[in-house]
Amino acid sequence: MVLTKDELVGMLAHEVNVLRHLITKLDASSVNYRPTETQRSAIELVRYLVLQGPVLVQAIKAGQFDGAAWGAAQADVDAKDLAGLDAMLEMHPAWFADQIGAMTDDELRGVIQLFGPPATRGAHLVSLVLANYAAYRTQLFCYLKLCGRTELTTSNLWRGMDAPAKG
Repeated sequence: MVLTKDELVGMLAHEVNVLRHLITKLDASSVNYRPTETQRSAIELVRYLVLQGPVLVQAIKAGQFDGAAWGAAQADVDAKDLAGLDAMLEMHPAWFADQIGAMTDDELRGVIQLFGPPATRGAHLVSLVLANYAAYRTQLFCYLKLCGRTELTTSNLWRGMDAPAKG
């Protein structure tokens, strides 16, 4: 395997931490922002990011997508405000460590088909879960920039922290 389980869990934890940082940059003027009528609003994007990781990890472990589980998770996150969503995200790194840590190497190498061509569970964890975090948190960052948050930099996007003050 290219990544160890600990490395993958660490990367997922980093993505969650960056997302949590970006959530702190949302305010009343940006939380409902959507670039076009058919795109997700900022809070809808955060809600998606809160549910996708755990539900997709469960689907990958089971080898099949459970639409009912997705619907239940969607209903749960739809009822949450930013503080509630952040509280859920706070638990994700430990949850990922438990769930992925419990998978054997044989399970991670096992081939399943969820969306698109068959791939190993390990590849699905990277291409679906990890990549979704990176892609959609970048979209959230762009929303914030479009809402006038010009002080945000690549440090906010990639490191999950404000840029150091210029001295």
